[in-house]
Amino acid sequence: MFLLQFLPLNCGIELLKMDQRCLISTSASDTTSKSDTKSSDKDEKSEDSESSDGGSNQKNDRGSGRDVRGAPVSWMSFFLLFATGAGLVYYYDREKKRHIEDINTKSIAVKEGPSAGKAAIGGPFSLIRDDGKRVTEKDLMGTWTILYFGFTHCPDICPDELIKLAAAIDKIKEKSGVDVVPVFISVDPERDTAQQVHEYVKEFHPKLIGLTGSPEEIKSVARSYRVYYMKTEEEDSDYLVDHSIVMYLMSPEMNFVKFYGKNHDVDSLTEGVVKEIRQYRK
Repeated sequence: MFLLQFLPLNCGIELLKMDQRCLISTSASDTTSKSDTKSSDKDEKSEDSESSDGGSNQKNDRGSGRDVRGAPVSWMSFFLLFATGAGLVYYYDREKKRHIEDINTKSIAVKEGPSAGKAAIGGPFSLIRDDGKRVTEKDLMGTWTILYFGFTHCPDICPDELIKLAAAIDKIKEKSGVDVVPVFISVDPERDTAQQVHEYVKEFHPKLIGLTGSPEEIKSVARSYRVYYMKTEEEDSDYLVDHSIVMYLMSPEMNFVKFYGKNHDVDSLTEGVVKEIRQYRK
């Protein structure tokens, strides 16, 4: 109060105005602060509400068993698996077709080309005939010949094949007028002597010629005609011989023409030989 007495009036009025402004500013500031606080509280509540809503939505998604992030990966995996499987099937089918075409091409080439058997099967030999005379392949030239390899102690297969051969020889003569000479070559030289072979062949056909020889000679002729043979179940002198069951048709020049396996019966053997003879005559 003491100071107010010395201050001019105008200064007092200005001081009052400043005090009033300070009061108004402080009040406004408080109001703004309270408003901001309320707004902040509302925002926080709103965020909490959204958070709770998001959490509830996530819970609902999890509860329903739907994995939003996993779905695209699963579809992509399925697509890749399907594409890989389709590619493998296509590749396998293409390779299979190519392999079949190669086989067909090679088969046609073999059928149309020269017979590989003429160069690979047959050759010179020197053996003992069942009458004791030594003969070679040259002694059989001039006639058609059918060769069969076996052994006289054969229990069933050789007799069956020789019976079939004997019947076919007669039928071939009837149908073509050609005399075909049947020849039996032993693959058991240790037991099949000339006399043993002679007694054996005369039981099947009067024209059947029997041939034998030393182990080395039999081995050589068997190799030339690609014939397999081997002793089995050997007990002293009692044993069997496992061997190829094939008949070889030879031309009058003693060149290999065709072979016939066990699957041919009398009729098919006859027809096959007659066909080859007719083709040879053309």
